[in-house]
Amino acid sequence: MKLLKYNKIAVLAIVSIALISCAGDDQLKESQLDYTQPVKTNLDNWITTNYLNPYNINVQYKWNQNTVDNNRYLFPPTINKVKPALEIVQTIWLKSYATIGGPDFVKKIAPREIVLVGGVNLNSVGTRTLGLAEGGQRVTLFETDYIDQSNRANVSEFIHTIQHEYIHILNQNKPFDEKAWKLLTPGGYTADWYNYEIPESNELGFITSYARSNINEDFAETASMILIYSKAEYAAFLAGIQSPTALAALKAKEAIVVKYFKEAFNMDFYALRDEAEKNTTAVINN
Repeated sequence: MKLLKYNKIAVLAIVSIALISCAGDDQLKESQLDYTQPVKTNLDNWITTNYLNPYNINVQYKWNQNTVDNNRYLFPPTINKVKPALEIVQTIWLKSYATIGGPDFVKKIAPREIVLVGGVNLNSVGTRTLGLAEGGQRVTLFETDYIDQSNRANVSEFIHTIQHEYIHILNQNKPFDEKAWKLLTPGGYTADWYNYEIPESNELGFITSYARSNINEDFAETASMILIYSKAEYAAFLAGIQSPTALAALKAKEAIVVKYFKEAFNMDFYALRDEAEKNTTAVINN
């Protein structure tokens, strides 16, 4: 029993010496951790004021390899392109939804992070991925460096990305009528959608060729394309459809979109389209 007692005392003594030794070593070594806070730039402060505070949306424009596909040749946006891109998104997307859906609409249903990438996200089949929505929490926008605010078609293509991806986020909160949608153009969907020209897809009842990839993309493409068209442009688009069957399908899809916005969010989709058109014109004329 005594031997066991002495052994315990010896062990405690050794542990105490080790702890003292470690404490001494810690005092001698400088910390390798960087506790300094990064200095916020004017751009960071603008993002906080216009995105983080009002909408709880963080914007990531500095390079982070964990938010992009490292197998692609991608690069961060040029700094002087960041604010113009975000102003376009703010004016056409955020303000339009806030005006028609109410000031709290995007606060409640929104991606919590927008990632900006400067370069083109080119796919092996020759197509470009313009944007991604991940789990309803993050939206990635590519080609930020190539925005030309004086070119309406260029701005519309860029804003089409956030409009499309946001429709997916809305669908995750409240699904659209998939059963009704499936009945409209059931034979037109294909994994090889990129092999078809847009006019060919239009004559099958699809607003774009990408809409043919599946019904979820079809719904998002239909809604987002109507939102980036002006009222006159969309009317001209429908007037150019030769097939009565295709025209009927496109109008039926439009009706489902309008009904969805009204029933799911009590929102007038046409009013949203008109507001987006007005704000797009303001961006171009700025």
